[in-house]
Amino acid sequence: MNSALSRADRRPASQRVVITGLGVFSSIGTGVAEFTEGLRTGRSRVAPITAFDTTGFEYANGCEVAAFEPEKWIHHTPVAELGRATQFSVAAARMAVQDAGLTDDDLRARRGQISIGTTDGESRDADTLVAQRIAGDPAGVDRRLARRLGVQGLSAAVAREFALTDVEALTLGTACSAGNYSVGNGFDAIRVGDADFALCGGADAVCLKNFVSFYRLGTVAPDVCRPFDKDRRGLLNSEGAGVVMLESLESALARGARVYAEVLGYGLSCDAHHPAVPDQSSVARCMTSALENAGVAPHEVDLISAHGTGTRANDTTESRAIREVYDDLPPRTISLKSMLGHAMGAASALATIACSLAITHGFIPPTINHVETDPECEIDCVPNESVPARLRIVQNNGLAFGGNNSVVVLGRYDEETR
Repeated sequence: MNSALSRADRRPASQRVVITGLGVFSSIGTGVAEFTEGLRTGRSRVAPITAFDTTGFEYANGCEVAAFEPEKWIHHTPVAELGRATQFSVAAARMAVQDAGLTDDDLRARRGQISIGTTDGESRDADTLVAQRIAGDPAGVDRRLARRLGVQGLSAAVAREFALTDVEALTLGTACSAGNYSVGNGFDAIRVGDADFALCGGADAVCLKNFVSFYRLGTVAPDVCRPFDKDRRGLLNSEGAGVVMLESLESALARGARVYAEVLGYGLSCDAHHPAVPDQSSVARCMTSALENAGVAPHEVDLISAHGTGTRANDTTESRAIREVYDDLPPRTISLKSMLGHAMGAASALATIACSLAITHGFIPPTINHVETDPECEIDCVPNESVPARLRIVQNNGLAFGGNNSVVVLGRYDEETR
């Protein structure tokens, strides 16, 4: 048995944290089955952005969630009171609870934590309000939209949907690494006994503010996202939500729950080196911290899900940091953003779900749109087609502006270890 997982086995079941439910809304699929198929087949649904008027931009492709029907998932909250990002958050939480085989009453009988990460919150509504003000709309500002702007709503709305009272609701604004920050929060809460369950993840909606910011930085790709490719030209804005149900192994075993993966540990770093340029030493330090927290040696890691935005700076810096930690012998390293686009605050949460499914179903998702690896990115990115693999330990990187980095380490939980 893998030595890292043997170390995990020696911890009390009450202090081991496992993933028992998944809720996912993404551009390549909704729900576990569709999302898994999308990952395995290397699906991509890049199309011109429809969320806002793109007149005047030379190019404006993105990865939006098609046919999102929040009413199917949000049962106890008026949908019109929630912005799109909050709708994603609540719907994904509902899906994760159902996937875990739990009911609303089950949650209300337990102490919980809700931790949702985001980059833009409800900036999509803010875009609309600004446009109304500029246009001098005679009807005035839409007060319903104004009431939906509070960022805390992304987590508070989840608590409201399930009528939870013994729960801590947190919304984390650490941008593109926020999903991993949320998983780390839930991991700690359960491990030390502050919560019996945690709904953790991230949510964001495509909005003009974010698109313009990246466009002006020159980091938006004109066609598709090509992480680690020598001809990569940037990222594509996307949206969606990923929420996981965390509970102790003791709790999962007691109710006969399916376990997708075990959270072995996580690491954080915040270097404030530059507003937009990643710092190699800080990224390496974050990965090392995560491995140490998980009790994992670098040679035990089977796969890295990289942040992998497809920008010149990120991919080169992240690749070098990986090689620094892994002594020039890194495991296969993929970028899910080649398929999903960059879902901002939902990105690393969606990646946590993808890693859990890869562990469960025994495959490595591909890095699509790949032609030739950049010599400065010396990794095996599993180009274009998924491959079968028995994965024991997977590392999930989340990097963000301002040096807000987070890495989560997941492990396989085998039935025979029960």
